[in-house]
Amino acid sequence: MLEVQDLDAGYGRAQVLFGVSLSISAGETLALLGRNGMGKTTTVRALMGLLRPWRGAVSFAGTRLAGLPPHRIAQAGLGLVPEGRQVFPTLTVAENLAATARPGPWTRARVLALLPRLAERLSHRGLQLSGGEQQMVAIGRALMTNPRLLILDEATEGLAPLMRAEIFRALAALRAEGQAVLIIDKQVAELRRLADRIAVLEKGRVIWHGRSAEADGVERLLHL
Repeated sequence: MLEVQDLDAGYGRAQVLFGVSLSISAGETLALLGRNGMGKTTTVRALMGLLRPWRGAVSFAGTRLAGLPPHRIAQAGLGLVPEGRQVFPTLTVAENLAATARPGPWTRARVLALLPRLAERLSHRGLQLSGGEQQMVAIGRALMTNPRLLILDEATEGLAPLMRAEIFRALAALRAEGQAVLIIDKQVAELRRLADRIAVLEKGRVIWHGRSAEADGVERLLHL
């Protein structure tokens, strides 16, 4: 479904990504791991058209994405849960979900079934929510675009353990339904249970990739 080949990217004259290659098949979950500053968010920004790649190819279901504007990439079927959540603070939960809605199987009712805590907060504005609730809104908002690939950048960063567990439960349900997912997070144990495959970035290069069952030494690669 997603093919990334030899991707170089950076900011100004500072190169951040060096020949990054990744792939995600339909229905597959890929975890992208790495310490802070290793290029994970830059990879996501390049995939979503928020940063123009210097070199390399990005294709999704046969469509070349590199160089397209973000709205065209979203229309192609990529949905983003950005780092820092970035919910609309003055809109209610219901309005946040409605703002990105596109026709398809993901409706508000289905999002609320996946994330039932949001059903209790529909009239609350984004700025009135806890960090975990905001992250649930961000996930629901991305699902309302009816993506073929859901991308989560720092899926549970800074969240309380209870909220983190709820989000990983929802992601496991998405995986069981066949939703393709690219997830960035620091919870290695949870990601090994959730993901089909893992890729590790270090200084903008993929230094390891393989199936989660083969990732026994991944903590050492991350210097944990």
